[in-house]
Amino acid sequence: MVNETNQRPRRSGKKIRRVRIGFNVLAQIMLVLFLAAMVNSIAFKHYARWDFSRDQKYALSDKTKRFLDTLKGKMRITVFFPPSTPITTDVQNLLTEYQYAGKGKVDLEQIDPERNLSRAKELFDKYKVVTDEPLLIVDYEGRNKTVKASEMADIDQSGVALGEGPRVAAFKGEQAITSAMIDLVEGKKKTLGYVLGHKEPPLAEGSAISVLKTFIENENIQFKELNLLDLDAIPEDVKTVMIVGPQYDFSDREMKVLHNFWDKQGRILLLVDPAAKTPKLDAFVNELGVKVNDDRLMVFLRTGIQELALTRDVQARFLGDSPITKRLADVRALFLGGTSSLTLEADRARAANTRLEPLIQAEKGYFAETDYNTDNQAKLQADAKRESNTPLTIGAAIEKGGSADERVQVNSSRLVVVSNATFVQDNAITQDQQGLDFISGSVNWLLSREQLIGIAPKVSKPLTFSLDQDALSRLRWIILIFMPLIPAVIGTVVWWQRRV
Repeated sequence: MVNETNQRPRRSGKKIRRVRIGFNVLAQIMLVLFLAAMVNSIAFKHYARWDFSRDQKYALSDKTKRFLDTLKGKMRITVFFPPSTPITTDVQNLLTEYQYAGKGKVDLEQIDPERNLSRAKELFDKYKVVTDEPLLIVDYEGRNKTVKASEMADIDQSGVALGEGPRVAAFKGEQAITSAMIDLVEGKKKTLGYVLGHKEPPLAEGSAISVLKTFIENENIQFKELNLLDLDAIPEDVKTVMIVGPQYDFSDREMKVLHNFWDKQGRILLLVDPAAKTPKLDAFVNELGVKVNDDRLMVFLRTGIQELALTRDVQARFLGDSPITKRLADVRALFLGGTSSLTLEADRARAANTRLEPLIQAEKGYFAETDYNTDNQAKLQADAKRESNTPLTIGAAIEKGGSADERVQVNSSRLVVVSNATFVQDNAITQDQQGLDFISGSVNWLLSREQLIGIAPKVSKPLTFSLDQDALSRLRWIILIFMPLIPAVIGTVVWWQRRV
């Protein structure tokens, strides 16, 4: 009896202990699940993304990110891309980056028009879509714009005849989508006056600056051709004029129109052809503190042990002190053809009440040759030794009435001058070259759109590398000897330890 009485409390105590342990385990499980749910909830709302790919194909440019930060309302994007389209995956991945950078301001709806026919037809009727081409529709505050697949990529069809599928030669989705967004938010396009009448490159299709024209128009800017001889004043809707490589000088009447435009807080982008004689145009710039010198930049390059070659193509770097080139600081670009030097004259700038900033400087080793038509190699080499360490400016910005503080927006006259006019031509510039980035920054600065100054989207490039005979030999040893040897050594060590 005594033993039975003692065993009952022990059994009840064990049951209570088991119940307590069970409750503790259950509480721990619930706590772990709660913590896991909280961590996932926080991570879902607050997370970061990094693009570690070689060419950062989907990483958005600074220009796009800053534009998305300025959005006041919701941007809705509806995608009509069937899986068979070559760039469907690229578009989806890129739009995911837009959603993340938009911080809740970008809504995305993916529709497969081959499967979800009813929803596709409903939206096609709503947005009045009349094409069968894959596309996406950007909608902002009741305004919408269509971006077609053909605008987002260059497709190489050369392999189709050989039985290969189409290949994406260049993906330009960010350019097309951001351009459409800017167009919707700003509403009316900015107007850029293009001066003609002095043998400048025309704006017609197939001209020497067709790539530049398309690139600028994709930033919600429209060109307006101007013949200053036919005008008493620059039209009111034109806030910026572009002058690209005039081959003949401006008349007194044209210079008066240009002077009046400048005095009324006008904006001018001037690309000078140093081979052309334009004394009146040069004098106008000189009055503001920048002198276009009558010389040519040259450099001697060593092509052999004792052989030197003279070239007039200028390798230059962008300076980062100006808002135009801040994001191009120390980036190098090639300026083909003839380029002259610019002298920034501080005394003239003070007299004209202007502020000067150098934008582009030639790399070390270049010299400015005034006797640029000579064939006397000894003289050229002597000049090169004497002047090769002198900093040579080939691009500058002039501002009158502005503020040195970028945060302060003040109406002002602005001018950007570059002593080379061929670097923007199609044979010298492509969509991924730094020259386009510089022109984009200059135009946006002149239009007071500093928030849109940035780096142009990158064009993806295939990874290529070559191996010489020594590298192939080393690779052969690695594959045939060292890679099989590593598991053999590990296996031998394990066998020896077990044997011991």
